[in-house]
Amino acid sequence: MKIRKGTPEDMEAVLSLIKELAVFEKESNAVEITVEDLVRDGFGQNPLFHVFVAELESQIVGIALYYYRYSTWKGKTIHLEDLVVKENMRGSGLGFALYSEIIKQGKKDEVRRIEWNVLDWNTPAINFYKNSGAKILDDWRVAQMDEKGIDSFLAKNR
Repeated sequence: MKIRKGTPEDMEAVLSLIKELAVFEKESNAVEITVEDLVRDGFGQNPLFHVFVAELESQIVGIALYYYRYSTWKGKTIHLEDLVVKENMRGSGLGFALYSEIIKQGKKDEVRRIEWNVLDWNTPAINFYKNSGAKILDDWRVAQMDEKGIDSFLAKNR
């Protein structure tokens, strides 16, 4: 197994894993991005994300996609958007290797926090993160506004 930085040529496999995660999270129709979006947004002048890929026998079997954020309390942080391992590779140590790579990147970049979201029903992931030393914050809620919400808000508040 080899963990490396992703390239534009990897984005088709990355998108496939993102779609596999969406199915796992019971949101199979939620993925709207394309390979072209990933290439443009991850490899342009100002990349919006970075990705590590896990390769086994020349096949990408896992990804850890992250980006930088800024906390008014902590300064520079990393947000781990997706940690995905192909279903048939789960339990192989691949997820741990990708997760470790993100933590090493955070240390290298001198961030003061690495954060991510985990679904409340994903007990194996919650236990994995807790066992690694991460804190699961029960008193915070994720807030989001989708395109429809954005349009509705702007229409009401012109």
